[in-house]
Amino acid sequence: MGDDDISDVSGLPDELGIDEDLGRADQRLTVRVDERTYGKAMTIVAGFDESSVDVGDLASDLKSNLATGGTVDDGRIELQGDHRERVRDLLADRGFPVDE
Repeated sequence: MGDDDISDVSGLPDELGIDEDLGRADQRLTVRVDERTYGKAMTIVAGFDESSVDVGDLASDLKSNLATGGTVDDGRIELQGDHRERVRDLLADRGFPVDE
């Protein structure tokens, strides 16, 4: 094992994948609901560090789990409908701390 196999962030072997978990724990996400055209609710998840999280993959995962549509816009996830409580639970399950 050479020096290239040790993470600069955690000081542990890269193969453990600890850096991604640490990157998630350092982020503070916010979940809120906006009202859109015709009174439709839109759940907004913001506060991602796009250098450590693939927001597109996470958005796809959330949309699939919630059986809803949505998009990624300006580094935030927008989901159709009011999913505040369930999104917080899903993000927590994936290691993301969420501010109230």
